[in-house]
Amino acid sequence: MKIIRVDMAAGKITNQEVVPAFIGMGGRGLTSFYVNKEVPPKCDPLGPENKLVFAPGFLSGSSLVNSSRFSIGAKSPLTGGIKESNVGGTVAVDMASIGISAIIVEGLPEKNRSYILKVDKEGNAVLLDAGGLWGKRTYDLVKSIKETHGENHSITCIGPAGEMQLSAASIQSTDMDGRPCRAAGRGGLGAVMGSKGLKALVVEKTKGKSTQIQDLEAFKSSAKIFAQAVMKDEFSSEVLPALGSAVLVEPINAAGAFPTRNARQGQFEDADKISGETMAQVIKSRGGKTTHKGCSGCIINCSNEFVDEKGTYVTSSLEYETIWSMGGMIGNNDLDAIATLDFLCDDIGLDTMSTGVAIAVAMDAGYKAFGDAKAAIEMVEEVATGSDFGKIIGHGPARVGKHFNNDRVPVIKGQSIAAYDPRAIQGMAVTYATSPMGGDHTAGWVVESNLEAFGGTLDPFSAKGQVEVSRNAQLHMAVVDTVGICDFAQTGFGAPDGLENVCKMIRAKSGKPFSAEDWNTTGKKIIRIELEFNKNAGFTKELDRLPKMFYEEPLPPHNKVVVISDEEMDTTFNF
Repeated sequence: MKIIRVDMAAGKITNQEVVPAFIGMGGRGLTSFYVNKEVPPKCDPLGPENKLVFAPGFLSGSSLVNSSRFSIGAKSPLTGGIKESNVGGTVAVDMASIGISAIIVEGLPEKNRSYILKVDKEGNAVLLDAGGLWGKRTYDLVKSIKETHGENHSITCIGPAGEMQLSAASIQSTDMDGRPCRAAGRGGLGAVMGSKGLKALVVEKTKGKSTQIQDLEAFKSSAKIFAQAVMKDEFSSEVLPALGSAVLVEPINAAGAFPTRNARQGQFEDADKISGETMAQVIKSRGGKTTHKGCSGCIINCSNEFVDEKGTYVTSSLEYETIWSMGGMIGNNDLDAIATLDFLCDDIGLDTMSTGVAIAVAMDAGYKAFGDAKAAIEMVEEVATGSDFGKIIGHGPARVGKHFNNDRVPVIKGQSIAAYDPRAIQGMAVTYATSPMGGDHTAGWVVESNLEAFGGTLDPFSAKGQVEVSRNAQLHMAVVDTVGICDFAQTGFGAPDGLENVCKMIRAKSGKPFSAEDWNTTGKKIIRIELEFNKNAGFTKELDRLPKMFYEEPLPPHNKVVVISDEEMDTTFNF
């Protein structure tokens, strides 16, 4: 396995071996280790000293199902801290299969120069001029690249938002059908990619190749056990293929934890109109696909293809977080408008969560009325045109709040919350506040521990047990994102000796010892180096706090506030 370094200033590409201390790392572990080691913490995120690191998961490219997650890391222009943004699709498998552990992009190109980084199936990389592609939206871009280079490529790219270096810019990656509908959305890393003048990373697909495994038979045996557990679980084998992540709309809304109208309420009265069940019914009636394979090696097939009334493709995949951010959060009950907004964000290269919350903050300030879907679409289109107001939206909710002098801005470390109000699920308050990544739900999703509907035993309105459950979830997810396993495939850990079974696969690949204890130790190492970067960047414990609105405004219908004290928050990573 090798590292490819790309010097954008010199136009030079070099290959090197993974630093010995990082051997056995992939995904988030590798991106965070390299960012912490090589990026000056106080540098300009859009300047020459920042580096953009692409890394497939450690188990990507193997026979393990649902292990096609791809990590992208840098110093975030949105949070000012370390960032790993995670995406599915096909690129992780294609990179890992040709023996690439990471690609590190550094320096800035000459003014007005832009490039494509193309990697062939032998792992050879070359920079190609992208001048004629700069300015294209992602769907048109992918079409142009495939016309020139052929269909047989995974494409990871930016749209106009990344080119303009907007803080909510995403990096889009192609799915199994070659559409740039998979987003590494959080943290504004599309802006970093834009600052590097890198329009796209194009990786040639391989057939018959796989990542190197030291003990192939042992690996296959454990991978089979993992896959069987995924398919035996009702949620991953039946519910997700039928409804996708949108299945969460109804239960989270019922729990009063669905942030609505810029988090003024915890329930959306029209949730039934945008629920997973309704979406599935609409898709079926129009001839779309409710069950769809979006990522390499997936056996869950939680993706979908949303089509309009004429049966024409609109977007894939319409996910829970987007349905919330472009639906309940802005008071919009129009599923077609939500799907259009999802497509626009993918096409322009914007994080749907940050953008939806930005629109919600603007509506909350009185700029437009809550529920005005047409106005929401116009705001997103303004981002692509580069208008002054479009850029404000494209920089995310904190910038919008400042513009309108509205202090009701649900962000932590500059990044918006996700679709779980922390006043109704106190454990999410801990994750949002303390994650090195900013307001991030996947960093430590503790909904299942809090809500009875998911088998939870904690009181969601109490502080009791919340710090511990969030800490454990964050340590665990740091390693899940390192090995590259899909969040939804974590049902595979439900196999007998589930964690030990995954550790067996890590041992089988690396040929080195790796135990359940090592799993926990690895999580601590990753979190520590991320916290170290942030501390050196100037972060203090005062940033591990939620906005005042969550402490001072009781959330209907339960009329609760966040009750976890600052002192308790500060103990989260006492290990």
